[in-house]
Amino acid sequence: MQATATLIPIVSSFAITFMVMPLFIGYFRMKKEGQVIREEGPKWHEKKSGTPTMGGLVFLIASVISTIWVAIWQHQLTPHVLITLFILVLYGALGFMDDSIKLFEKRNLGLRAWQKLLGQIVGGLIFTWVYVATGLPLSLNLPGLGEVPLGFLYAVFILIWLVGFSNAVNLTDGLDGLVAGTATIAFVTYAIIAQHEGRTDILIFCLTIIGGLIAFFYFNHKPAKIFMGDVGSLALGGALAAVSILLHREFSLLLIGLVFVIETASVMIQVAVFHLTGKRVFRMSPIHHHFEMLGWSEWRVVLTFWGFGLLCAVVYLALFL
Repeated sequence: MQATATLIPIVSSFAITFMVMPLFIGYFRMKKEGQVIREEGPKWHEKKSGTPTMGGLVFLIASVISTIWVAIWQHQLTPHVLITLFILVLYGALGFMDDSIKLFEKRNLGLRAWQKLLGQIVGGLIFTWVYVATGLPLSLNLPGLGEVPLGFLYAVFILIWLVGFSNAVNLTDGLDGLVAGTATIAFVTYAIIAQHEGRTDILIFCLTIIGGLIAFFYFNHKPAKIFMGDVGSLALGGALAAVSILLHREFSLLLIGLVFVIETASVMIQVAVFHLTGKRVFRMSPIHHHFEMLGWSEWRVVLTFWGFGLLCAVVYLALFL
């Protein structure tokens, strides 16, 4: 895909998101509907209560529209593009239902955990079926070790990867602009990989996500005019996992998405240690709140996490591209 052509999917998704988002925000303000901030969160976040949410819905729609028309134009509407869009839409729909319950019932607990997990697993099974049907290898590509055949166990890996990173990005979405920035860095990295490997179909998808996220950040940076919501974060995490699998660079996400991994690990460590000893390792988890409790400003935490995410991405590209 020529360099000038790569701008088209970015611009398309950016333009749709940038034009529609003010109308979306205006609708929520007119209805006086907004995010309910959880009571166990930092006290200074209470002032964010009432901020419009579910902004991820806009950039997801922009990405789907832009991916389809650009892929058709470039003759790249492949099964792999379609199944990646399927994960984006399905996981986004689960997030949408979760957000809707929180928003309209005025409580901070949406879908039950088993309901979200079931939906994510069903999506993963359909993704796996398409993956196998298109003849992709049932093996992991491990740096330094090469191909490691897994057979049917690769299907289990796919489910773990999709569900795990979907929830990891969801846990990271706790500060203004944090996921918008870290996810943009990750998708830019995968766009570079896709371009390098001649995977134009995956490249187009990544570029539309990038365009939508850049436009979304204009409204989501501190002080946020709108939050992403689970509709955005669950979809982005699932899409990142899908892209890493389809590029057959599965374990790249452990480094490119190390911010998401650390955020998730901080929650797991906090819960495990507290149940075993009654003590806390972090002042608050996920770990971005720990740094806030240490006195860091929200901007300082966000910029530091962005910087760390960018460093991880550069290291991966330098070592493995």
